[in-house]
Amino acid sequence: MTNTLLILILLTNLRLLISSRIHACVRWVAAQGILLGLLAVVGRQADITLLGILFALFTAAIKGWVFPWLIFRAIRESEIRREMEPYVGYNLSLAIGLAALGVSFWLGRRLPLPGLPGPLFVPVAFFSMFAGLFLIVSRKQAVTQALGYLVMENGIYLFGVVAVRDEPLLVELGVLLDLLVAVFVMGITMFHIQRDVESLDANQLTQLRD
Repeated sequence: MTNTLLILILLTNLRLLISSRIHACVRWVAAQGILLGLLAVVGRQADITLLGILFALFTAAIKGWVFPWLIFRAIRESEIRREMEPYVGYNLSLAIGLAALGVSFWLGRRLPLPGLPGPLFVPVAFFSMFAGLFLIVSRKQAVTQALGYLVMENGIYLFGVVAVRDEPLLVELGVLLDLLVAVFVMGITMFHIQRDVESLDANQLTQLRD
C-alpha cells in the first residue's frame, strides 16, 4: 500500500511537468495532498496514534481541499485557463523530469535512512522537491508557480513523515503552518498583481514602472 501511494505521488509530479491546463494542475496537486494524508497513516502503521490519524486527516483536508479552493478562486478572478509558452517546453520538461527522477533514485541509494517502510520514500521526496522547484522557475503564470511551491513543500513534508522520529507531529505541524501562511501571502500577491497589471503572467512584472 505504501509503495502504491508513493508511485501515485511520483506520477502526479510527472503529470504536472507536462500539463498546460491550470485547472488540471490544481486537481493533480489536490490529489497529491490527499495521497500525502493517507501516507502519513499508512507509513507509520507500527506507531500510529489517534493524534497522528487526526493530523493526517487535517493534512489531507488542508492540502486536498482548502489550498486548491483558494487557488481556484485566484484562477476565477484572473480568468486564465492554460500555461502559455512556458520558459521550458513540455517535452523538454518531461525529459528533465525523468533525468531528475534518476538522480533522485541515486540519491536515495546514497542516503539510506533506518526505519523506512520502503525504498521509495527518499527518491519520491527528492523528486517532489525538484518538480516543485522546476515548476517555479520554468513557468510564467504566477498560479503555476504557486502550485510549484506547494509541490516542493509536499516533498519536504513527505521526507518528514517517516524520516523524523523524534516529535514528528511537531515538525510536520510547523511545516504545515508555514505553508498555510505562504499560501495566503501568495493569494494576496496574486490578487494585487491581477488588479494592477491585469495579468498573472510573471513576464508582465518586467513592464512595471514607477
